[in-house]
Amino acid sequence: MPLAVCATPIGNLEDVTLRVLAELRAADVVLCEDTRRTSILLGRYEIRARALLSNHLHNEERRIAELVPRLLAGERVALVSDAGLPGVNDPGSRLIRAALDVGVVVTVLPGASAVETALVVSGLAGAQYRFLGYFPRRERERASLWEELATWPHPSVGFESPKRVSATLASLARVAPDRPVAVCRELTKVHEEIARGSATELAERFVQPPRGEVTVVVGAAEKAGSDAAREQALEAVTRLVASGATRRTAADVVSGLTGQSRKKLYDASL
Repeated sequence: MPLAVCATPIGNLEDVTLRVLAELRAADVVLCEDTRRTSILLGRYEIRARALLSNHLHNEERRIAELVPRLLAGERVALVSDAGLPGVNDPGSRLIRAALDVGVVVTVLPGASAVETALVVSGLAGAQYRFLGYFPRRERERASLWEELATWPHPSVGFESPKRVSATLASLARVAPDRPVAVCRELTKVHEEIARGSATELAERFVQPPRGEVTVVVGAAEKAGSDAAREQALEAVTRLVASGATRRTAADVVSGLTGQSRKKLYDASL
């Protein structure tokens, strides 16, 4: 039987797919990051796992040694994490590689993604994006990241601890105050919050650590443009305002289409 890599909800338990529920019911083993978190999902859909085992940083090697022979013997294993798809910034990638190395088929049952959800709701999405994992903890490493992204022409998405959101935003604001940013908190949950603005604006807004899980989207670097391009963008903002759009909305829309600084467009249109 294949190793089934199952995406689980990132917040709202109703976001689980029918395929994942069927796999969890049929599995001989449900391998999860935290048995307590997975038990909540199983209980919500009245699923009684035949075996529920933990798989995390401290026992991953032991689990691989235990489960690869069981997979080869034909047992059905469903791999899940606390939220989202296992193997991306979560435990599971080592088991997946080990299974593939011995010829076990690996199948992925896709589902909710905090990265793509945040990217779309930020309004900063484009044809490409870069996933950063967790933002660096140290200021020197943050500075290196901002330097690397200074000319990156696409948005970037990363996870951040609520305790470090303030420091990360303040660090970005010091080097790129006008960079568009979205802070996406508690995605798909009851208290979901999406805050959009420049790095400076959000650094001022999140002086105190927020609660819950946070995903941060950093917009594309401003495209270098001629004075004529900037004038055309400003004219577009003016026309949208004249048509009834709010100045902030007009600046957001034109900034997304042209790459010009939203704040500069807004200020210049006053």
